[in-house]
Amino acid sequence: MILAVDTQRLLALHYVYPLPLQKLQQLLSPVNILSSFEDIHYDDLAKVLQISAKKAYQLSQRFRQIMTTPLEEAYARANIFPIPFYHPYFPAQLFEISSPPTVLYVKGQYSLLTNKKQIAIIGSRKATAYSKRAIDLIVPPLIQRDYTVVSGLARGADTMAHRATIDMGGHTIAVLGHGFNYLYPSENRILATQIAEHQLLMTEYPPYMKPEKWHFPMRNRIISGLSQALVVTEAALKSGTLITTELALEQGKDVFVVPGPIDATQSKGTNQLLFEGAIPIVNGHQIIETLDLFSNKN
Repeated sequence: MILAVDTQRLLALHYVYPLPLQKLQQLLSPVNILSSFEDIHYDDLAKVLQISAKKAYQLSQRFRQIMTTPLEEAYARANIFPIPFYHPYFPAQLFEISSPPTVLYVKGQYSLLTNKKQIAIIGSRKATAYSKRAIDLIVPPLIQRDYTVVSGLARGADTMAHRATIDMGGHTIAVLGHGFNYLYPSENRILATQIAEHQLLMTEYPPYMKPEKWHFPMRNRIISGLSQALVVTEAALKSGTLITTELALEQGKDVFVVPGPIDATQSKGTNQLLFEGAIPIVNGHQIIETLDLFSNKN
């Protein structure tokens, strides 16, 4: 059950304390504390949120200050569209992941979120030309079947996946590990601008939040959570890409992998995934056929 929530209050709280949905629910049930958040004594607030009294006091003060700013209007001026967890555009599949986000901040064509046919394409930040060749074989059939390509705007395979999708006339969603006041990596600024104008940029972080190392594993759960399946082009044995594949498997998603040369460093991780039972593919048609097969069985 989703309780009635005042959007200004929710956005103000998320701005000063970007808590996940499970923690927000502690403020909504059994009593809706958010409706009178600034009047709650900070000792009581500390107990509910399981934080120090000092932090609760600071949080309460910052909340009072930010409540004087009409956040939806401020975001609109920056071309940012906040999507709270109760909004019609909030992807239902994200409720099924570990620690669902409370608010998504997006720039661009947010109607892309209504397309249930989404495929994540990821790989090494040190991806070689082998990933580019693989992506050029994988992406066209996905576009023909109206799939949206999801990735993380990172160097290497992510960048290749976004660019190939755009160049071939498809749709892509880039999930960021920071707020919109920053961009990482900086060399993808032009690509990010293009995606924000014609595709979709997404983050769970308020605009002022800088990129941090621990943000990117959190971002990865959204990439896999949005998608019906995950495609991995290249990955070393110790790789953030493999963390994302673990998340996808935990979420019950199919993991498709491009086999690589047995002596290539950037294929050792992907070949290991194949050994562990991932689905080998050499083009996008095989992904479509597999997904269609399982959907027909259901």
